Amino acid sequence: MASGSKSIWRPIRQIEQKAGAIRDGHGVKQARYRCQIKQTWLLLEMVFSVWGNLLSSGHLMRRYFELFSIISTGGTASSLEASGVNVTKVEEITHFPEMLDGRVKTLHPSIHGGILARRDQEHHLKALKEHGIGTFDVVVVNLYPFYDKVTSGAISFEDGIENIDIGGPTLIRAAAKNHKDVLVVVDHKDYPALLEYLEGKQDDPDFRRTLAWKAFQHVASYDSAVSEWLWKQSNKADTFPPSFTVPLTVKSTLRYGENPHQKAAFYGDKSLSLVNAGGIATAIQHHGKEMSYNNYLDADAAWNCVSEFESPTCVVVKHTNPCGVASRPDILEAYRLAVKGDPVSAFGGIVAFNTTIDEDLAREIREFRSPTDGETRMFYEIIVAPGYTEKGLEVLKGKSKTLRILEAKRSGKGMLSLRQVTGGWLAQESDDLTPEDITFTKMSERTPEDSELSDAKFACLCVKHVKSNAIVIAKNNCMLGMGSGQPNRRESLRIAFKKAGKEAKGAALASDAFFPFAWNDAVEEACQSGIGVIAEPGGSIRDQDAVDCCNKYGVALVFTGVRHFKH
Repeated sequence: MASGSKSIWRPIRQIEQKAGAIRDGHGVKQARYRCQIKQTWLLLEMVFSVWGNLLSSGHLMRRYFELFSIISTGGTASSLEASGVNVTKVEEITHFPEMLDGRVKTLHPSIHGGILARRDQEHHLKALKEHGIGTFDVVVVNLYPFYDKVTSGAISFEDGIENIDIGGPTLIRAAAKNHKDVLVVVDHKDYPALLEYLEGKQDDPDFRRTLAWKAFQHVASYDSAVSEWLWKQSNKADTFPPSFTVPLTVKSTLRYGENPHQKAAFYGDKSLSLVNAGGIATAIQHHGKEMSYNNYLDADAAWNCVSEFESPTCVVVKHTNPCGVASRPDILEAYRLAVKGDPVSAFGGIVAFNTTIDEDLAREIREFRSPTDGETRMFYEIIVAPGYTEKGLEVLKGKSKTLRILEAKRSGKGMLSLRQVTGGWLAQESDDLTPEDITFTKMSERTPEDSELSDAKFACLCVKHVKSNAIVIAKNNCMLGMGSGQPNRRESLRIAFKKAGKEAKGAALASDAFFPFAWNDAVEEACQSGIGVIAEPGGSIRDQDAVDCCNKYGVALVFTGVRHFKH
């Protein structure tokens, strides 16, 4: 079926309602809600799979045919005729042929005059009559699939341009503006409600306004995709546009927000830049209670963290902070070590893996006892992984009816990060730098051993996911202690050492930002606690104090040159 085809459906059967009738420019009584109807016209622009959706509607489709006859353009006319439907070409209404390779079809006063005319304005009806124009009561439009085309793979600029719908949005906007007299439908899911309304079974005064809102929102989302695509075609694709629209579509209404007294909802982002981006927004939930507002935040934090690691890794998150992280060739051992890192915080947390969960791992998760007493079975809110074996999923489902089991695609890089402040938004690139992208510069007299440098890199990868001020202590690819969210770095360091305990001796310490003071402060405390190597960005006016302090205690110090603030 050719794209951009249009149809007008005219009623055949009588629909009895109270009130009077008006006469259109074609000399027939024109349908209007709350009128005794002789004839209702439906302008229908249908493209691609939409016609298939209608044909598959069965009884619904037959009811539409009882109500309307059809005027159509392009390939839709051929499809309708092949289905045994009588069709009148739209040019018989406009008395003007399609032109410019189909770019101009319904952009004509005979169409838009009949949509935009206000039925309660006599001079509007008089103008229509003078020009022989009839009115339309329903407009149904499905736009060219621009979004699908430009996200399906390589597409030329010319093909992208030709897939920008012009006539369709114009019809939608016209009908939505005049929604008092014209019903506008842009979603095939609304066809049953439309039919019910036309048959008089529904008399909701908000129905027309709801459809009009949906129509304008639909066009706005469509135009945002076109705008985003055009911006990326320019040489400014790596800069922030002077303005842009974020197309959000509600995916679920949540029970409440961060707290029970706050209403909340979850929206999916249909920006072109997020196609195949992975992450929690597109995750599949296999089991458990519905996701809450806080569940989404915590699951996102856990998944973003574990996705950074290449080797088999387990991450445990509580209140968006990783409280346990471990990498091991044996994922079962990684899981045990991650929970052991802070078993109290891990209880009721979110556990994320970057490997498929098989039966053995699922049983370990299901039966694992808390390291604090060896008896209490660990409880989790969410398990998230890139995949599950059939048996693994079956075993996990048996752990708890409420356990949320998510399957997510690895989070992409190069995303735009947005954050709201009162009256505005902050936009920035995502923090994608990992230790493999960073040069570790030796600042101390002592050169860190290879194992120490490896520990430092692991700690740095963890610390970027901890809320500032952030300190992470790690050894042998396992996070031993973490301090987060403190107003001063010294307090975060003390919390991290308290968690790590005696295991901190000879371990690596990573800081998300430089140390403003060294002597009698965080750096000296770290050195006195037996830390083996410190990794920090550097950049303080007192960097030399940090170097001198580490040299005094024989601790290796490396600068990364990269800060990882997280607020």
